Amino acid sequence: MTHRQDELDHGELDVPPRAAALRYEQGADRAPRVVAKGQGPVAQEIIRRARESGVAIHGSPELTAALMQFEVDQQIPPSLYIAVAEVLAWAYGLESAANPTEANRRDPATVSK
Repeated sequence: MTHRQDELDHGELDVPPRAAALRYEQGADRAPRVVAKGQGPVAQEIIRRARESGVAIHGSPELTAALMQFEVDQQIPPSLYIAVAEVLAWAYGLESAANPTEANRRDPATVSK
């Protein structure tokens, strides 16, 4: 949990939640792309759907702020490759640990909040 999220959980900041979801299909996409983004109720819905679908949720206010600048279905620019690669590696690691045989078959998507 990031410091900002901790403050939000305790009501110290009155900032609506923000979320952005990424998708990357190896061999099909040149780069990860933003597949959903929003704030307030839209962000809460993105997070709810991610949880229901078993999609990894990574808390990174900085990455979320960067991803919010792009249109839905837009590929991320090279300047974000390293940050997004770290999140995707983290998500792959979670999937591999939870289910080693299925992790390689599922297309990952991550939500950053």
